Amino acid sequence: MPSSRRTFLAGGAAAGVGLAVVGGLPSLAQAHPGRPRPPARPGDVPFPPLVDDPDGILALPAGFRYTVVTRTGVTRLDGGQGLTPADHDGMAVFDAGRGRYTLIQNHEMDPGAEFGVPHVKGTVYDPGAVDAGGCTVIRTDRAGRNHGEFVALSGTVANCAGGPTPWGTWLTCEETEDRAGDQWAEDGRSGVFQKDHGYVFEVWADGSADPRPIRCLGRYAHEALAIDRDRTRIYLSEDADEPNGLFYRWTAPRGVRLGPGVLTRLAPDAGVLAAMQIIMDDGSVLPDVAYLTSAQLGRPFPVRWIEVPERDARTTPVREQFTDGQVTRGRKFEGVWGTDEGVYVVNSYAWEEADLPADAVPHDGMVWFYDYRAQTIQLVTYFPHQRQSEEGTPVRYTDLTFDGPDNVTVTPWGSLVLAEDGSGASHVLSTIPGGPTYAIARNQLNDSEFCGPTFSADGKVLFVNMQDPGLTLAITGPWEKYLG
Repeated sequence: MPSSRRTFLAGGAAAGVGLAVVGGLPSLAQAHPGRPRPPARPGDVPFPPLVDDPDGILALPAGFRYTVVTRTGVTRLDGGQGLTPADHDGMAVFDAGRGRYTLIQNHEMDPGAEFGVPHVKGTVYDPGAVDAGGCTVIRTDRAGRNHGEFVALSGTVANCAGGPTPWGTWLTCEETEDRAGDQWAEDGRSGVFQKDHGYVFEVWADGSADPRPIRCLGRYAHEALAIDRDRTRIYLSEDADEPNGLFYRWTAPRGVRLGPGVLTRLAPDAGVLAAMQIIMDDGSVLPDVAYLTSAQLGRPFPVRWIEVPERDARTTPVREQFTDGQVTRGRKFEGVWGTDEGVYVVNSYAWEEADLPADAVPHDGMVWFYDYRAQTIQLVTYFPHQRQSEEGTPVRYTDLTFDGPDNVTVTPWGSLVLAEDGSGASHVLSTIPGGPTYAIARNQLNDSEFCGPTFSADGKVLFVNMQDPGLTLAITGPWEKYLG
């Protein structure tokens, strides 16, 4: 084992939950122009304790309330398209004016689902992916009232997360590597994929999605992405294992600046898709992020990028095209969110033996910040491994131990909101680099994960999904008091 890796391991995992570091932190920059300007240190006022919900759905702090915007199998799609699909996941919110908002929402499903996204003319990518994933568009307001929902993209598979664009669209990611000709079977139904999957698609807030894949961003188990402020680079995460996934950067061809529909029109080999290398003190490449612990909080590491040999993975999955030591891997690269200065990326957890390389340290979650200008990455929040996070360990649904951060968003005030996908109780969390982590909501129905947290640009509403039983929730309250 290299001596540099021994040094990292010697730090060990500090006790506590949601550790963060003071000093050497990324700037809490605005994620989008026009949002309230963030103060120097948001989140100085702690969130009050959570109060149980008499309806048994969502525990919130005193002074906050929620409204159910959509519910799988209950609320209806416009124009007789059917009922709201299941498995709500990644989501973006756009201002529609006069106190109204437009949500674009992923549905993370394989074909044959009971409440799959129905095939609607003009929205279908793969006719063989029946009752599978896709995107719906939801119209709502500050009170969380449902003003309609309709299908914008169908015939895709396992639409997990993605990312909003600066020009007001949503890039939705397929978290799969299914191929044309592969068979699928679910609950007595079966079919055959007619097209390859594992791509990114662009969806407009008016529902005019273009059901053509953005091939230049590669074909793999996409999770989430963010576009830099210059509109020339995209940062993408991969939630995969055997081997563990990668963090990617795509750079546009010279002279190309991204805008509406540009990505879809580019050639499949346009630009450069590259995987991240975290560089250690001795010049070697860190093999896996799980070698770093709380001892490295706030320390910037140089990053290099190595080009993907064959991005469409015709014969070999993209992450398998690199040998050990060429790239920095990580179990469950998940949420990604960009600011003017850089991009946050989350690793949910790595504690199972199969997820960890030799001598690595189990953890229950990491939040990273990549600095565009410095081309460095630093660990800004760390969740040490706790035994109660492991499968089969008895847990209470009121547990206030945090684990398994997944989706991430930057609030209008510059702090972070994380959605948990861990063991036991699932929470929506508030945290800032260099500050504490608070629970701002808890799932009282079951242990289902939260997905797709996103704030309206005016800071009035936090929209978030509960994947099972499929709820879109609008949460209002004195956000600025605790986040501003």
